Amino acid sequence: MSRFVTGNIPPARDNGEVFDWRQSMEGEELRVSSSGPSPTLGHLLKCVGDVRKEVTGDETPVHQVLEMGEANMEPRSLPFVLSFSNLTYSVNVRRKMALPAIFRRTNQLGVATADHIPGESMITRTKTLLNDISGEARDGEILAVLGASGSGKSTLIDALANRIAKGSLKGTVTLNGEALESRLLKVISAYVMQDDLLYPMLTVEETLMFAAEFRLPRTLSKSKKKARVQALIDQLGLRNAAKTVIGDEGHRGVSGGERRRVSIGIDIIHDPIILFLDEPTSGLDSTSAFMVVKVLQRIAQSGSIVIMSVHQPSYRILGLLDRLIFLSRGQTVYSGPPMNLPLFFSEFGHPIPPDNENRTEFALDLIRELEGSPGGTKSLVEFNKQWQSTKHTRSYEAGTNGLSMKEAISASISKGKLVSGATNDGSSTSLVPTFANSFWVEMAVLSKRSITNSRRMPELFGIRLGAVLITGFILATIYWQLDNSPKGAQERLGFFAFAMSTTFYTCADALPVFLQERYIFLRETAYNAYRRSSYVLSHSLTSLPALIFLSFAFAATTFFAVGLDGGLSGFLFYFLIIFASFWAGNSFVTFLSGVVPHVMLGYTIVVALLAYFLLFSGFFINRNRIPSYWIWFHYVSLVKYPYEGVLQNEFNDPAKCYVRGAQIFDNTPLGAVSQAMKVKLLKSLSNTLGMEITSSTCVTTGVDILQQQGITDLSKWNCLWVTVAWGFFFRILFYFALLMGSKNKRS
Repeated sequence: MSRFVTGNIPPARDNGEVFDWRQSMEGEELRVSSSGPSPTLGHLLKCVGDVRKEVTGDETPVHQVLEMGEANMEPRSLPFVLSFSNLTYSVNVRRKMALPAIFRRTNQLGVATADHIPGESMITRTKTLLNDISGEARDGEILAVLGASGSGKSTLIDALANRIAKGSLKGTVTLNGEALESRLLKVISAYVMQDDLLYPMLTVEETLMFAAEFRLPRTLSKSKKKARVQALIDQLGLRNAAKTVIGDEGHRGVSGGERRRVSIGIDIIHDPIILFLDEPTSGLDSTSAFMVVKVLQRIAQSGSIVIMSVHQPSYRILGLLDRLIFLSRGQTVYSGPPMNLPLFFSEFGHPIPPDNENRTEFALDLIRELEGSPGGTKSLVEFNKQWQSTKHTRSYEAGTNGLSMKEAISASISKGKLVSGATNDGSSTSLVPTFANSFWVEMAVLSKRSITNSRRMPELFGIRLGAVLITGFILATIYWQLDNSPKGAQERLGFFAFAMSTTFYTCADALPVFLQERYIFLRETAYNAYRRSSYVLSHSLTSLPALIFLSFAFAATTFFAVGLDGGLSGFLFYFLIIFASFWAGNSFVTFLSGVVPHVMLGYTIVVALLAYFLLFSGFFINRNRIPSYWIWFHYVSLVKYPYEGVLQNEFNDPAKCYVRGAQIFDNTPLGAVSQAMKVKLLKSLSNTLGMEITSSTCVTTGVDILQQQGITDLSKWNCLWVTVAWGFFFRILFYFALLMGSKNKRS
């Protein structure tokens, strides 16, 4: 492995050793070629100990790793060079509203200062985040992007990782001189976000095991996947925390440094060729940050390109880095190895003091000082351009042994890289499969992970069940054993309207479920851990058992207590229509969670739409009375179909009578007169109509009530199927929302 190092070379502990620049003589460059083979991550794990041995002295034994590549490996020169040139990225930023002239700042002459710059829009202005950035990174090394907050570090990482829309980013990114296709980059690279996005109730070992099942092919046996995970746990220094849950605000779990290493582990489980990391040391103490970067060094030594952004590396971390790029407001102010920093700033006219131990701190302080000066960092940017063209920065050889991108990937695959089922046939885009496993395997693993995480938080389901049981209990006691009088019929209508709308409102708790998993989903699907379709289907299937249990609990609590009609068959349909309502409501809320990114905004929309659905369901106003310009809302109301279904289940018996004889005067002003007077009125009405109406004559049956309510279009079974179909419809919309909204790219 060809390297640029300097000075006194310490003995290497393994074949991929990176020499410490701190032991070098400033300004001198030597070329050193390693005599041994450059191992992949799988072979390297056999040779290196736990990171904690060097830092904490923990003598955790190293597990034997799965053999991913060939047993005998031949020496090779660095085959991968990721080059980027003239990267430029600008965004339009909305201007703040200008204050009236009397509130504006005035200069010494008392004249209000103008906020508008000629040539720019009064509404928006253009902000350049990257300005003509060029450089390269190669396997076996760590390229670190440094700079103050807002300098463009994360933007540059996103640009290299193809997380910026193609039309917005100018410039080129190539691998071995060939343009990188988006699909190929996804399967040969991994991206570790700044935030640790993990399932809180899974252990470290389970988290890595699920990642292995996603990213490693099904052709690998379960035992080999477990061996891979165990080896990775040892390499990451997580042996003592392997059985500990990740944890969150309400559950104690692993430390911050351990969480960060787990986040890295799930993305390197398949041994990617290129690894991008957005500030992996952010928020960590010095020791934890050093351990994380030490892990990254070993990953690079296994034959990977490691590109990371870092805010301010410590002295020890700097010794692990191979190349640096300093950014200031989107421009490159230094690009080269750490050992050249003293000479660079010395020739610039700002030599680093001999007693300054951390040279990056001096560089960052100087850059910040220049940013506050009138000329900014323009002089440093121009000096860096001149520096790059001089003898001080010897550029890497472009030949890379004459390997094309396809040949280099094939060579790495044969030596154990990209263990996600890679093959060596076809074009460069077919070197590796888009997804490591089939649709059904992905769905099974996703379902298992979701169930495992949910099973360890039973309080969430307990709260849902409690809410359903309490609501059912209140309804049962209020509408206890309704009779078949006119008032009883009217009360049944109110019970059904409230019960059906309640099932939909209860489903609002599904809103934060996906919102909590949203960024985990974006991270995993951005680099093809699994298909979006498999996630949608597994998400649907895992929600069904809870919905079935909640539906049965509500149906059993209310059906017999209220005295609903239909017997056992009526109860079965009542249970099915409630389950269909839960299913449709859950799907509707899940779809909204895929569209609305904020919980509070989502709840506002859900509550408002469900209120509209209830208003147009047919309970408050019959269909015949709804204005023609609103009738469409009646047919898209989710509450309409289950409401009409339970009404037909209750009132479709023509032999069931709800108004007999004198009960015809109930709910009218004549209802207050005496029973004797009602009998006289009934006889007078009979004489007028020419038909006999006695106290036992049935005046209104259940079918009549259905007609009065305007429920004549669909049978109860058709109402059930329409409700179920609504659920499937919103699941399909949820899929398209994920498909359109999870590009995970800057515009």
